[in-house]
Amino acid sequence: MAVPKRKMSRSNTRHRRAQWKATAPTLAPCSNRACRQPKLPHVACPNCGQYGGRNILAV
Repeated sequence: MAVPKRKMSRSNTRHRRAQWKATAPTLAPCSNRACRQPKLPHVACPNCGQYGGRNILAV
């Protein structure tokens, strides 16, 4: 198993972690023609409650 030979310095650790970036979630329009609100893909629409053309949530 690989083991680091030396302790990584604080500046190197912070320099590496500075490259971690948060990305905005991708949004897709609702498939309901009357709604068309942005929603997460593969998730029921929180506005109208439909998923795949069927009512899933009681809104």
